[in-house]
Amino acid sequence: MKWVTRADAKVDRIACPWLIRRFVDPEAEFLYVPAEQVAAVAERESAIPFDVPGAKLGHVDGRCSFESIMVKYALEDPGLKRLAQIVHGADVSADRASCPEAAGLYAIANGFALVHGMDDHRKIQLETPMYDALYAWCQAESASGRLG
Repeated sequence: MKWVTRADAKVDRIACPWLIRRFVDPEAEFLYVPAEQVAAVAERESAIPFDVPGAKLGHVDGRCSFESIMVKYALEDPGLKRLAQIVHGADVSADRASCPEAAGLYAIANGFALVHGMDDHRKIQLETPMYDALYAWCQAESASGRLG
């Protein structure tokens, strides 16, 4: 399946592809396009839009896109729920202080964006091991009962 979102990804638009490939669609293909082209590309490519205004898999009811994908696909893993808290805080500036790890993820994700600019596929490639490691930590934290 193809998925489409806005170019120049930072937190949510890199975390979402990690989530999608790991738990929803291992063969997912991601298209990053200018914001004004997302709807047209979604229609032309039969792609699922995410993290764009008006998308069901976007910022809805106080959720970030990562959380909306979890709801849509009924992902209930406690480690993923912990990771979703971190991604939410890193992505939503008003909630940055919601957990201490959010500020760290924000800094790291924005650092990747500074180093790699508009090369969103490279950012996915390089940040995937970081999300794998953060998810492993979240699983361990959830299993121990330390949920922030």
